[in-house]
Formats: sequence, structure tokens, C-alpha cells
Amino acid sequence: MAESKPISLPLTDEVIDGLRIGDHVEFSGVIYTARDAAHKRIVAMADAGEALPLDLRGQVIYYVGPTPPREGQVIGSAGPTTAMRLDPYT
Repeated sequence: MAESKPISLPLTDEVIDGLRIGDHVEFSGVIYTARDAAHKRIVAMADAGEALPLDLRGQVIYYVGPTPPREGQVIGSAGPTTAMRLDPYT
């Protein structure tokens, strides 16, 4: 297995420029999760000149699809979702 590159978030241009396709990375820090509705709201706020509730510069957003929790559980599973559906917002 390839060695992972440790990366502290938020990202910097220097770190991004040092990455290559196929690199294994290991993030430490905050990773945001969002899907269609969140991206739509972010774009609408930016188009309206409104300040976003958080600074997204250098941040990582994980496109995640949650599932409902099983009975008696607080949270369900969550896994990656198709990034293509978010292309209109990037």
C-alpha cells in the first residue's frame, strides 16, 4: 500500500500544488459535508452578495449521502454520493 501524505486542513496553495493524481492523503482537521441543497444555497447566497456562514477557502467538502438511522440509533450510515450531480454548482 502506498504511503499516505499527512495534510492539515485548511488546504494551502503550496499543499495543493504538491499533490499528484493517485496520491494517498490523510486529512486532519475539519471536513465539511454537503450535498445538492447546501451547494444550491451557497451559490444563491454568493450570487446575492450575502456573506456565507463559514469561510470555505481551503476547506474540504465531502459529498455525502446519509441514510435514516435504524430504530434506537441517533444517526444512520453515510457514504459518498455522486459528485456529478453537484457540477452545476462548481
